[in-house]
Amino acid sequence: MTVKDPENEEEMRAWAEAEAESNGIRLNPDERQLAVVIRGLVRNRERFGERYCPCRIRTGDPEKDQQIICPCIFRDEELKADGRCHCNLFFTKE
Repeated sequence: MTVKDPENEEEMRAWAEAEAESNGIRLNPDERQLAVVIRGLVRNRERFGERYCPCRIRTGDPEKDQQIICPCIFRDEELKADGRCHCNLFFTKE
């Protein structure tokens, strides 16, 4: 299932699940922590019009902030180094 512009928590979770599956990774197994990140993504989508990572600070410069739209440009490197992304949304399968 592909969700293009998730606007609520259910849609955002479906988007995140599809994103994880298509990249061979998984979502945070801690449901409480996962819910917090999903809510943060929805809140940023509502406020700013994009899925900005809730763990990163927006600069207000759309070009720079493009880098922190989930999945951010840091995700793959963080997964490789730490087994998870900074905001604990995505985890490696190991």
